[in-house]
Amino acid sequence: MIRAAALFILIGLSVWLAVWFADNPGRVEIEIAGLRIGTRAGVLIVAILAFAILTAAAYRLWRFARRAPGQIAQLRRANRRQNGYKALTQGMVAVAAGDSGEAMRFARKANALLNDPPLTMLLSAQAAQLDGDEDAARRYFEAMLEAPDMAFLGVRGLLMQAIRRNDTKEALRLANRAYALRPDTPWVLSKLFELQAGARQWEAANKTLSYAASAKDAQSSRRRRVVVAVALSEAAAADGDTKQAIRQARAAHELDPDSIPAIVAYVRHLAAAGQMRKAAKSALAAWARNPHPDLAAAYGALGGADEAPLDRVRRFQSLYKLRPDDAESRLALAEASLAAALWGEARRHLAVTGPPSARHCRLMAALEDQEFGNAEAARRWLDKAAAALPEKAWICGECRSRASAWTPACDHCNAFDGLAWRLPPGTLTSASAKVAVAP
Repeated sequence: MIRAAALFILIGLSVWLAVWFADNPGRVEIEIAGLRIGTRAGVLIVAILAFAILTAAAYRLWRFARRAPGQIAQLRRANRRQNGYKALTQGMVAVAAGDSGEAMRFARKANALLNDPPLTMLLSAQAAQLDGDEDAARRYFEAMLEAPDMAFLGVRGLLMQAIRRNDTKEALRLANRAYALRPDTPWVLSKLFELQAGARQWEAANKTLSYAASAKDAQSSRRRRVVVAVALSEAAAADGDTKQAIRQARAAHELDPDSIPAIVAYVRHLAAAGQMRKAAKSALAAWARNPHPDLAAAYGALGGADEAPLDRVRRFQSLYKLRPDDAESRLALAEASLAAALWGEARRHLAVTGPPSARHCRLMAALEDQEFGNAEAARRWLDKAAAALPEKAWICGECRSRASAWTPACDHCNAFDGLAWRLPPGTLTSASAKVAVAP
């Protein structure tokens, strides 16, 4: 609207000037070197305007001719770059589709069109990995380390290669380098922690875990802190620092009162420091929440090797009263009664209904042998133990191996916090294992 109005004003002004000059033609004379030129003022003005227009047109034509080669070259570069990015995108799609041949072809095309090696190195490395050429991929990743913008991707690629070939020492070195480059990247913190835990570098793992603590993953972070604290308590105990061992075990127990490894470590370290009453009180409180064979063993060890069998039975009666309905309470008291030659008491607690566990059968075999000297009955119970339902144990969730005792990391596959108290894989249900129980 404004432009239209301005155009009309300009046209009107031009018409007015033309009319004015027509009514007032005037005359202009120019004398140069004895040559006199005379003309009307309107004609002179028109000539000057025409000259200005021709000069401007010539200047624009000269500028176009001067810039044309550069603009043509720039247009060609833009087309090459566009085609290069298109090839790069198609190469990434080929990698995602698992087509190594197409991925490599597009990588070469993108590299030729873009002439920007850092930009195409990642595609080339991924294509090489897809083709199974890990050496070529490693060379690409190492070349990325020379480019500041690509160094992190290069470290990540080399780290993944080290993990795949189980080179934990090199993987840990690269994880520390990745952490130095991008300390706030979640996967870097997670991978660094896992590698530190696998290497049993608990102090370093604890620092990484503290740095990575986030409210978004509070439950997982708390569980990891519990396991690391237990590991630190065991390391302190091995170094003879009982106070630090108790402090770390107590911290783990306070973080998760239901953690069996935490309470067992706490009870053991309290006992090592001579704090028997506190250790017993802590064990009883934990038993009321979560009965467990490891906790029963730690509680039993509080009496020492010289404890009289009847005194041990009285202590385990306190344990039993807290959870009389739980099978672990009955088995713990039955085992203590058996050691004290209280046959009737042991038999009473072993007289349970339903399919017995292998542990129950073994105790019954010992009872038959010790009370009556009945080797035949003992043998039958041992046969039943072999056919009984499998019992819960510390089983690794990663490699499915069975551990004799809980450890912060699986001794077989090195998985951090891999051990859990569970039935072995492939365990049959109770309906599929019919074992008779003698009255």
